[in-house]
Amino acid sequence: MFDYLANPTRFRAITAVIFPVAVAVTVAALLYGLYLAFFASPADYQQGETVRIMYIHVPAAWMALLAYLAMAVAAIFYLVWRHPLADIGARAMAVPGASFALITLLTGSFWGRPMWGTWWVWDARLTSMLILFFLYLGYIALADGFERPERGSKPASLLLVVGVINLPIIKFSVDWWNTLHQGSSVLRFGGPSIDPAMLLPLLVMALAMLGWFISVSILRMNTLLAQRRLNVLEIREQSPQRGKV
Repeated sequence: MFDYLANPTRFRAITAVIFPVAVAVTVAALLYGLYLAFFASPADYQQGETVRIMYIHVPAAWMALLAYLAMAVAAIFYLVWRHPLADIGARAMAVPGASFALITLLTGSFWGRPMWGTWWVWDARLTSMLILFFLYLGYIALADGFERPERGSKPASLLLVVGVINLPIIKFSVDWWNTLHQGSSVLRFGGPSIDPAMLLPLLVMALAMLGWFISVSILRMNTLLAQRRLNVLEIREQSPQRGKV
């Protein structure tokens, strides 16, 4: 199955169908999610209107973790089977994934200021999310830090695999340590404990962000594939000239 999808020609054919669907889902879910978040859902009895930041903050956090996990899986495929498309996939997902992590940190600060009285605390959840953002930046720096992109693929992939240990720390930090963050109210055993009027906007906004992530990743993968193809053609054109010299 992986070998079938890993063929660049087949990949372009499949993503040509997926891309417009992902864009349509993104636009529809974003418009509906924003309407639910800011007009249909109630204010919180304790946090008031500031709770609406949650509809951006929480789905962005989910996507930051999901994007990193997807990159780590791609990195494993690259390290084991050495297929360049897996490496390209991880590279393509890095920037949107880092964007989600940054949005999580920024919206968390805006939410924390009125709730906690400060923009930042070295809370276990905040610190581990900041580490995730740095892992994204470290991966991008390693992957793009060489003149020949393929030289950075192995160390960058190893960083992704090692960094996976941070994901359960982010998820369970509120259970393992005393933190300012409340416990999980959506992704928990026994089902969500959040009011359905607030759960629906969260899920719809998460769908919008997932659609955006897929759309941007497909665009970036096609761009990186084209760049790799151009590099190969340039090397082939230069090779006969070097032989003559």
